[in-house]
Amino acid sequence: MLLVTTSAALPAGDLRVWELPQDGRAASTARGLVTGQLASWGLEELADVSELVVSELVGNALRYGNGPGTLRLLRGERLVVEVSDTGPDLPQIQHAGLSDEGGRGLQLINMLCRRWGSSRTATGKIVWAEQNMPSWVLAAHQAQSGADAQRDVPNSGHSQR
Repeated sequence: MLLVTTSAALPAGDLRVWELPQDGRAASTARGLVTGQLASWGLEELADVSELVVSELVGNALRYGNGPGTLRLLRGERLVVEVSDTGPDLPQIQHAGLSDEGGRGLQLINMLCRRWGSSRTATGKIVWAEQNMPSWVLAAHQAQSGADAQRDVPNSGHSQR
């Protein structure tokens, strides 16, 4: 089970959730949703890797998990892509031979992403992958966090002269 905690509420707009079609359109739909959302967040530079990641996760959900369910995209200190499905088996990296046509998707995700993983749910599983954010996004996030922390410090009632 994956448990994620945070000390602050997610800012509005940092989480997007979509239901995906249960057919061959799912990967294309997911790619379009992710690239559109990244563009609206000003994160176009993450689009190429994100398209590959979401294609692999959705493809695996179609192939091994009875079709994809929900696609989630979370923008925080990292970009997280999650795909749920109803399949019982957690994914494992395959060691494909030179002539094998498949079996390399999770190897690619493992190489391109900071980390990836999966967790069981009551109805199946979620497979996720994290990408590092560009340095300018992290700097802006840290500056905003610092400003928020300053605003939350209670006034002690003392003034300096």
